[in-house]
Amino acid sequence: MKTLEYIVRQPKSAVENPPLLILLHGYGSNEQDLFSFAEELPQELLIVSARAPYEMGNGGYAWYAINFDTANEKYSDLEQARTSIEHIANFINEIKQKFNTDPNKTFLLGFSQGTILSYALSFLHPNSVNYLVALSGYINEELLPDNMADLDIKTSYYISHGTVDQVIPVEWARKAPPILNNLHIENCYSEYPVGHGVAPQNFFSFKAWIEERL
Repeated sequence: MKTLEYIVRQPKSAVENPPLLILLHGYGSNEQDLFSFAEELPQELLIVSARAPYEMGNGGYAWYAINFDTANEKYSDLEQARTSIEHIANFINEIKQKFNTDPNKTFLLGFSQGTILSYALSFLHPNSVNYLVALSGYINEELLPDNMADLDIKTSYYISHGTVDQVIPVEWARKAPPILNNLHIENCYSEYPVGHGVAPQNFFSFKAWIEERL
């Protein structure tokens, strides 16, 4: 399985086993998008922004295809999604080993499609990440394993969504906390009066959440 393309921001202070933050962009974007956060995030973090494997043209990439049928109904290519989840799981392991990161401080931050796969990965590969920042996404239950109740998930989740998101309805995001609560999984959820994006106050909120866990 070919490794993902990525860009790196090294820790700004010397750290022997740096905490790791991996960024997964949304549909039609690329690794540069979320990397704009990097300069404002804690200096001890090793930050790695990955590029999705499916090229869309004009510098855009996807983790899986989103198609429309003749009735203009949208559907996702779940086989591509599952393949990308395995790509990401292997990638996380590669990065951990290559950069000798702190095994107890792996953060995964996704936006939109990146969030959908981050959620799924956290259940299909339990505790491969310690902390998950889920921005403007939702839990796609079709991608989850059947034995959810048997999993011992230690991952903590930060979840946020825009109340006027026209791409992914906020109602979809609101389903995540009950799912996690039923499994006794630590999570915090917040909403912001924005569309499909990250408001400044949202950024400072998840930044503080990360800082508290370093």
